[in-house]
Amino acid sequence: MGATVGAADGAAAKDGDRRPGRRALLIGGAVAAVGTAALARETLSRLWWRLPGVDRPRVAGAVDFRGARWVAASPANYRRADRPDDYRVDRIVIHVTQGGYDSAVKVFQDPAHGAAAHYIVREDGRITQLIRELDVAFHAGNREYNERSVGIEHEGFVEDAASFTDAMYAASARLTAAICRRYGIPADREHIIGHVQVPGTDHTDPGRFWDWEKYLRLVRAARPGVSG
Repeated sequence: MGATVGAADGAAAKDGDRRPGRRALLIGGAVAAVGTAALARETLSRLWWRLPGVDRPRVAGAVDFRGARWVAASPANYRRADRPDDYRVDRIVIHVTQGGYDSAVKVFQDPAHGAAAHYIVREDGRITQLIRELDVAFHAGNREYNERSVGIEHEGFVEDAASFTDAMYAASARLTAAICRRYGIPADREHIIGHVQVPGTDHTDPGRFWDWEKYLRLVRAARPGVSG
């Protein structure tokens, strides 16, 4: 799995610290501005989940994209967060697994691997979610990009054009369109990028056989009425 194994090179180290995100600063400022102890307690009672170290309430096994299958990645391969309150989400990073679906799931569930993506799209178009979009997945090998992006893996090999099936393109485009709509991300090549475009990476995925023109056309077509 060249794309994902490489993402582990330095990913854990770059994401290892737990510096305060935007919500820590926002809640601190809000409480400071309240002025009285009573109002401060009232503010905290409404915004308690935005405090550092407190997670937004979650439903076990819930997915962010309707129709996706939930298979949890190892907690060692991502950082719990509360995006977009912690970190703005303004990028989608396209990956290729450099292997089959089962091997991708296996390494994402391995705590020693140090990397995982939010989603995997299979050749047959089935979508698996492994990490909530709330959380920072270690998929790009660059902490800033991890914090600001959603990572989507695609089953296959960068040098095998047959890996990229019509079913895969269509399903992935619907997923990307839903993510774009959720966070207000423009459906263009500045905001929907390949792993190869992440600063500091040594990867080539999704590679020369990935049809960006076709993919963006499908994303734009799906965006107006997409479910997810």
